[in-house]
This record gives sequence, C-alpha cells and structure tokens, in this order.
Amino acid sequence: MKTSARSLLAFFRAHAARGEPLVLATVIGTEGSTYRKPGAHMLIAQDGSSMGLLSGGCVESDLVERAARVLASSTAEVATYDARTSDDPVWGLGLGCEGAMRILLQLLDAASGYQPFAYVAECISRHEPGAVAVVVESQDARHPPGASWHAASKNVTGPDVRIIDCCRRHAREGGFEMLTLGTAGMAVTAFVTAVSLPARLLVLGAGPDAVPVSEIASLIGWQVTLADHRPGYLEAGRFPEGTRLVELRPERLAATLALANFDAAVVMSHNLDHDAQYLRALASAPIPYVGLLGPAARRQRLLAELGEDAARLGQRLFGPVGLDIGARTPEAIALAIVAEIQAFLAGRHGESFRIAAGR
Repeated sequence: MKTSARSLLAFFRAHAARGEPLVLATVIGTEGSTYRKPGAHMLIAQDGSSMGLLSGGCVESDLVERAARVLASSTAEVATYDARTSDDPVWGLGLGCEGAMRILLQLLDAASGYQPFAYVAECISRHEPGAVAVVVESQDARHPPGASWHAASKNVTGPDVRIIDCCRRHAREGGFEMLTLGTAGMAVTAFVTAVSLPARLLVLGAGPDAVPVSEIASLIGWQVTLADHRPGYLEAGRFPEGTRLVELRPERLAATLALANFDAAVVMSHNLDHDAQYLRALASAPIPYVGLLGPAARRQRLLAELGEDAARLGQRLFGPVGLDIGARTPEAIALAIVAEIQAFLAGRHGESFRIAAGR
C-alpha cells in the first residue's frame, strides 16, 4: 500500500469523481511511541479498500470495520487504541507499540462537498499552506462530531469565528491543537491541524542516475522537478507520473524556475561547467539544502571556480551528497541522497535509532 500525499490524492479524486462516499480517518491525538502523529490521514472506501497507513498495519483492519458503520450511519466516531497498559494482545490485534492513538472517522460525500479533505487536497495540489478544524466532541446539535471548517471558510459568524481564526493561525505557523468553545452544556471540542505539504525537490541533471532519485522521492510523496538541457533525457516515460520535467540551459536556471519554491536541490549533471553554473544560481537562491554529486576533490574544484559565490552556499552545500551507507549502485546512492535530505528537512542527523536511544 502506498501512503504518500500523491497516492491519497489520487485515491480521493478517483472516488469523488464517481460521487462515491469515503471515510476519512485522522489521527487526533497520540501518547508514547506511535507510527503516525496527529494530522495523519487515511481514506477508506465503501468496498473496504483504503489508502494510507496510520499504524504499521496494526489497527487498519479495525478502522475498516468502523468505517463501515460510519458509512451506514453517517455519524462520525472516535476510535481509541492504547497499547501501553497491558502485556496481553490488545483487541486481538497484538499491538506492541507502547503508545496510544485517538482516531476520528468521519464521512466524506458529495452532499458535504467532500469536506474537509477536498480543501486539504487543494492545498496539497497548489502547495499552499492551510489548516482544518473538525468537531470531535459536541454538546451543541448545530455542530455535531465530524462538522468541519478550514482556513478559507467564509461567511462565518458567532463562536465559529474563533475556530476560523485558529485555523488561519495554524496555516501560518503549523502544528495542531484541541480547541474547546462554548459554555457548560453547549461545549464543542474541535481538532485543529495544519495541512502537511510535501517537500519540493529540484534535481539538476536528468541522466540515468536521476531516475532512482526521482522514484524514491516520489514514493515518499515529494513533488519532484527535473531540469536538463538535453531533451532526450526529459522523456516522461523515464520518470514517475507527476514528475515535472523542464528543459533549460544551466545559465538560464534562475530565469526559468522560481528557485525560492524548492526545499532542496541536487546538482548531478556530471558536467563540471554545467554544475558550476547551477551552483552559481543556487548560491543566490534561498534553497536551504543544496546537494552536489561527486567526490570531495570535485567539490573543491567547483568551489574554487565559483569564487565569492562559494561563500553564499556556505553550510547549505552538502557535497558529496548523501548519507554514508556504503552505497555503490545508482539505486543505493539515490537512497542515500533522499535519506540525507529527509533527515535535513526533519531537523535530524540521520544517525541510527540505536545510537539515538543510547545503546
């Protein structure tokens, strides 16, 4: 099963286009060690098919059963899974994750415009920040569990304005929270979370070794753009569906692409002069991670050629690119490259969990 944002969007759009209802399962709270964190999504269809994982496969079958009830009743429900307090198998699922999760299941259908996931899908497609709020518990019949708002909601009045303001704040700042509104006997609790946007990767050079880089990056849901001056390398069939292919000369990089839109770039054209031109453009761009394929001696030669522009790259330049995992094949090297970028974007060092745990 694929779990990337791209896979979720494709699953959602296919069912919505046919007017078929879905159940959206969203992690709304966790404690201890859990596979996914608050805001993670899973979609479940009428036939029991699904997209997305909220655990390592531990709770998904139970969620499918619960989704059938939600589809039949049109009533949202919250599932709680707690594997922290017993050594015995939990609910017959045999969990051993030492964590607890609360998951909200809500109906998505044509009558509701498939909200709030239709808004989430639009944010991801446009790569625009956003946030949604969904009622988890309610004593107010006007706002039943599963009712939702989002940061772009309009014509909102009364107490709902506070929820929209909270959505807009999380759209700017990220994160999530539980928000309780109303007075005693009329309280409404909503889960508010920012939309998680996929990383955007720019690969400069579309040679054979760029193919596994794009494949692995696409597999984990990143939006990938490949640029090269050789049209023969920019054949759509060589790369995963959805990969953006751009033909450009290295000296036209900054003029052709909005470099500020990318989270990471990898320079891998295998041509010294072209790599120098790519690096010169990236030196003036705000991209926080710039990877350079090739040995350290090649990096030093390129930096010497860049002169003052080399200082603008500073600590943003990762060359040789990738984690040291003993990679020798193009596929393993691609894995090392994408793994280092993932660690960087997550603010991690890419070390073994065993080392991080002090063992």
